[in-house]
Amino acid sequence: MEQIKLAVAGARAAYNLRKTRTLEFRVQQLKALETMLIKKKDEFSLALKKDLHKDQFAVEIYELSGLLNEIAVALNKLPEWTAPEYVSKSMMTLMDDVYIHREPLGVVLIIGAWNYPLGLAIQPLIGAIAAGNAAVLKPSEVSGNTAQLLGELLPQYLDKDLYPVINGGAEETTELLKHPFDHIFYTGSTTVGRIIMEAAAKQLTPVTLELGGKSPCYIDGNCDLDVACRRIAWGRYTNCGQTCIAPDYILCDKSIQDEVVKKISTTLTEFYGADPQESPDYGRIVNQRHFKRIMSLLEGVNVVYGGQNDEEDLYIAPTIVTDVDPDSKIMQEEIFGPLLPIVTASSADEAIGFINKRDKPLALYIFSRNKRLIKRMIAETSSGGVTANDCMIHFSVASLPFGGVGKSGIGAYHGKFSFETFSHRRACVVKSLGLERVNSIRYAPATESKRKWTLWLLKKSGGGGKMRLIAFALLGALVAIAMKLYFM
Repeated sequence: MEQIKLAVAGARAAYNLRKTRTLEFRVQQLKALETMLIKKKDEFSLALKKDLHKDQFAVEIYELSGLLNEIAVALNKLPEWTAPEYVSKSMMTLMDDVYIHREPLGVVLIIGAWNYPLGLAIQPLIGAIAAGNAAVLKPSEVSGNTAQLLGELLPQYLDKDLYPVINGGAEETTELLKHPFDHIFYTGSTTVGRIIMEAAAKQLTPVTLELGGKSPCYIDGNCDLDVACRRIAWGRYTNCGQTCIAPDYILCDKSIQDEVVKKISTTLTEFYGADPQESPDYGRIVNQRHFKRIMSLLEGVNVVYGGQNDEEDLYIAPTIVTDVDPDSKIMQEEIFGPLLPIVTASSADEAIGFINKRDKPLALYIFSRNKRLIKRMIAETSSGGVTANDCMIHFSVASLPFGGVGKSGIGAYHGKFSFETFSHRRACVVKSLGLERVNSIRYAPATESKRKWTLWLLKKSGGGGKMRLIAFALLGALVAIAMKLYFM
C-alpha cells in the first residue's frame, strides 16, 4: 500500500504549496477537466458500454452533459463564490469589516459509485477543485473499465500531485481511510456509508454521504395516468434501474393498479420494443453478484410483467410486481434494478403514513393535479428531494442542493452547494486600532453604566436601512459617553 501512502502525502505536500488558493489555478484546472471530457468522450463511451451497456445517448445525457454544465456554472460563478460575503453588523462592530471568507478544507477524499461511474466521481471533484482543495479520487472498482480510464486520463489533464487517482477494491479503500483527510465524500450504499463514517470518526473527519433508500412514488387518482406512467417508466428503468433516485416502488389505490400496470407495460414496449434484451437503449446489471441479489427479490412475489432474465448476459427484463406485501423482502431494501413493486394505499393519508413509518428516502415522487395535495405531501413527509409530476428532475437543477436526509445521506452538493461542501466558511472581523475610548466600556473595572451600555450595544443590529442611519447618528454620542465612562 506504499502507492496510497505516497499519493496522500504527495497531495498534502502539493496542497501546502498553496497554488490551489489562486482563482487562476482553479479555473485552469476546471478548463483542463472540461477539455478531457470533450476530447475523450468516445473513450469514456466505450468504457461505459463495457461496464453497464450504456449507449451513446445515455453517456452524453446522463454522464457528460451534467458534468459540462457543472463546470460551466463553476467557471462563471467562481469570482462571486470566492469573494468575501459581507454580513450585517452589530453596534459593537459598526465601524469594522465583518464578512465570511471561504477557504478550502485541504486534502479531501472522493469515493465514487459504479452506477454512474464517470458522473458520480467527477461531479464532486469539480466542487473540490472550485473550492481550492487537493483531492484523492477513488473510482468504484465495480465499473472497472471506467475506473481504469480515469486513472489513465486524469493525470494527463490535471495536476497529478494534487489530484491522484487510486484504483483497487475494498482493500485499497480501507487503506485510504486510515489516512487523515480534511473531508470525505462518498456515494454509494448505506452499508458502506456506515463503514466510511466510522473510519472518519476516528480522525474527526467530516463527511458527505450520498446514499439512497427506497424512494416512494405516489400516484393520485386525480392525475393524467398516461403521462404519469410514461415518466415513471423512464425514471425506473433508465440505466436498468440502477439509479439511486429512481422511483423504488409505487403507492396507489387498488382501483387504478391494473391500469397503471397496463400503461407502464405499453410504455416499456414503446421504449425498448417487444424484446428489451435486443434494444440498444436498455442496460445491463453491473455484475453477477448484483444480478443474483436482484433476482432473489422476486422470490414469492406476483410478477405481472417481465421477469425474464439471462445471467450470462446480465440481463433482467423490465419487471412489474403487484399485490406486494409491505413486509416482503422486495420492500426491505433498495432494489437498485429494473423491478417495480406496486403497494396499494387507499388514500393520501394512508400513503403518507406508509412513507413516514419507513426510513427517510433520497427522493419522493408525487403525481397529482391537486396542488394542495402535493404541498401537503411535501409538508407531511421527509425526503432528500421531491419532484412532483415527474421523476429525478430535481437532480438536474444546479441551483438546488442534492443530498439525502437521515439514512439516505448527510450533506448535499451540485452547483454552489458543491463549492460550499468543500469550503470552510471562516468568520472574519477586521477592526481598527482606533476608537479605543469607545471600546473601553467593556474593560475592567466594571461599572453598572458600562454593563448597561455593553449589553445594549450587543443587542442592536447595524444591518442596514433605517437602523444603520440611527446607528451612525448615535455613534458620536456614544463616543462622548464612552470617553466620560473611561474617566469615571
